[in-house]
Amino acid sequence: MFKGSNVALVTPFINNKLDEENYIKIINFHLKNGTNGLVPAGTTGESPTLSHDEHQKVIELCIKESSGKIPVIAGTGSNSTEEAISLTTHAEKAGANGALIVTPYYNKPTQEGLYQHYKAINDTCGIPLIIYNIPSRSVIDMSVDTMARLFELKNIIGVKDATGNLNRVDQQREKMGAEFIQLTGEDANALEFNRRGGSGCISVTANVAPKLCSDFQKFSFSSSDNEKKESERIDQILQPVHKSLFIESNPSPVKYAAKLLNLCSDEVRLPLVKVMKSTQDEIKKALSSAKLI
Repeated sequence: MFKGSNVALVTPFINNKLDEENYIKIINFHLKNGTNGLVPAGTTGESPTLSHDEHQKVIELCIKESSGKIPVIAGTGSNSTEEAISLTTHAEKAGANGALIVTPYYNKPTQEGLYQHYKAINDTCGIPLIIYNIPSRSVIDMSVDTMARLFELKNIIGVKDATGNLNRVDQQREKMGAEFIQLTGEDANALEFNRRGGSGCISVTANVAPKLCSDFQKFSFSSSDNEKKESERIDQILQPVHKSLFIESNPSPVKYAAKLLNLCSDEVRLPLVKVMKSTQDEIKKALSSAKLI
């Protein structure tokens, strides 16, 4: 179910309020362009600055508008175990197909603390759970051994790996086997990630290049030499786009790119700010090169 190009959805705002009209437009943009899964209320969706009501609304709207056409993996993580349980329980009741749960940030739990955090969520909720391992933001790195312990639980099915370390794909596959779903959180390494046994990507770039990202993923898994070469060709087209979208802190750059595609405004919530003029120029250049604008 969770394979290929899964978009880490932006949350559009207008005058600091959730822009429901453009959010619905964005979801349909993905349904029409081959995106394999929707991931609302994650990092790219500015979950840290969403109120609880907004967080739940974003997930509910995504589930309602996609109406079962493609899976919805709801972002429900928190550095409070109780809050993560509450958000995941809500997502399950709303009809999400799975939940993406970030490692607890700021608290700096031990590996045992990480295990107990996810076990508590697993024991309370009944939908598939994907670990989100992103040391650059959470300051902690879940070990392969801790991940293997968690995989023994009934609902833990895989990881969004944003370590940037491709050796982890090999280590995790060796320890947990091919049944453990591995999705990269780094657009730029997606080709090699899949070659090493990955199942796809939770993608920032897919917000503005859904068809290219979807085709890239599909061809990367093909047994056809011609289609494999096509995945390499698309990867080269997308690399400048990936790079441009991380010149400044995500999701400010991708929101500016979405504005260029008339998907939504580039409004972000403090402490994030809109991108600088020099970054705008780089994004325009990359999108133009990829024939996205």
